[in-house]
Amino acid sequence: MVITRSGLVLGATAVTLTTIAVTISIGTHSKGQALFKESPKELVDEVWQIINRQYVDGTFNKVDWLAVRQQYLNKSYTNKQEAYKSIREMLKKLDDPYTRFMDPEEFKSLQVDTSGELSGIGIQMGLDEKTKKLTVIAPIEDTPAAKAGLLAKDIITKINGKSTEGMDTNQAVALIRGEPGTFVNLTILRSGQQKEFKITRAKIEIHPVDYSQKQTPAGNIGYIRLKQFSANAAKEVQQAVRNLESKQVAGYVLDLRNNPGGLLFSSVEIARMWMNNGTIVSTKDRQGEVEREIANGRALTNKPLVILVDKGSASASEILSGALQDNKRAVLVGSQTFGKGLVQSVRPLDDGSGIAVTIAKYFTPSGKDINKAGIHPDIVVNLSDDQRQKLWLGEREKVGTLQDPQFAKAVEVLGKEIAQKGNNRAEK
Repeated sequence: MVITRSGLVLGATAVTLTTIAVTISIGTHSKGQALFKESPKELVDEVWQIINRQYVDGTFNKVDWLAVRQQYLNKSYTNKQEAYKSIREMLKKLDDPYTRFMDPEEFKSLQVDTSGELSGIGIQMGLDEKTKKLTVIAPIEDTPAAKAGLLAKDIITKINGKSTEGMDTNQAVALIRGEPGTFVNLTILRSGQQKEFKITRAKIEIHPVDYSQKQTPAGNIGYIRLKQFSANAAKEVQQAVRNLESKQVAGYVLDLRNNPGGLLFSSVEIARMWMNNGTIVSTKDRQGEVEREIANGRALTNKPLVILVDKGSASASEILSGALQDNKRAVLVGSQTFGKGLVQSVRPLDDGSGIAVTIAKYFTPSGKDINKAGIHPDIVVNLSDDQRQKLWLGEREKVGTLQDPQFAKAVEVLGKEIAQKGNNRAEK
């Protein structure tokens, strides 16, 4: 398997509740390929063939995949909607919330430039692999969802009064998104308590990176907050590091809290900015073929680094933090991460619809499979749901300050790392 810039995604669900999915890179489809096949049955078979060739699990969740093909090709289809229904039924047999079908309208919403203007409430969500409940991965910072107080791991039980029991992410997206200025009502289950949220949809402009120079007890440090791994995230992180290096910071805090993931290549490029050598990530497809991404000797800095993570840090965030932790390039501070270790390929189908297929698992440099398990920080600083909501909603100005408990611990740890590095230089 070759890791390329197109078609590989690492979002926690690869679904963003806006007009686009910022975690998805769409492959191209030639005009010849795009000719619509009049027979809905051919579309069903096209999806079956893609799964048969590419799906990560060669047992297809212990389902007789050949028999599935026969079952659905023996049916009669009078229109595309019947075919779409069968395709979704077929994919449910895989019991994989990340492998999913999108009708033309849903798929079209993924093809907007990831740096463009978004419209929605600004959350990423998916079906929890254990409970099958519709779960918030993370609210995108400074969006209606974040301002309303939604948190990672919130369970969405109703959308506009409609139960989400048995609902897939595509159906949820269709109910939640809408025109700016309109409302959506979400019923949330959090820590056993039910909460109601009325959220106004809006147009949202996403900036993946914020950074600043901070005078702290650890000295002059650089603080970089990376909100998501969109197409321009690596470029913005590079600009941040170079600017902070010119200000002669002594070390860095990289904040990946509430970062739900994004593009695979983006996480690899950013890892290379901190590492001169070593493995970043490896992926394994169903044939057992392993592809490794490694550092290229072009790190922008070798100064001490502490990374902040929490349960909203998923996928590409886990690749980056896992790579730097395993290579002993950074110390991780915070709480256990989300736990999503799968890679999807997104591709168009002949009638304008599309499919996301789980094609590989990824592993940290030490070989850890973090799927469903997450990454454990070196130094645990847990916040309660109330503390997290207060910090990220009511007192946002405290994020990245010494009044932010996780950041304060990161500064303490960074101070020790800076001092240790100074001692090592002095002894040479």
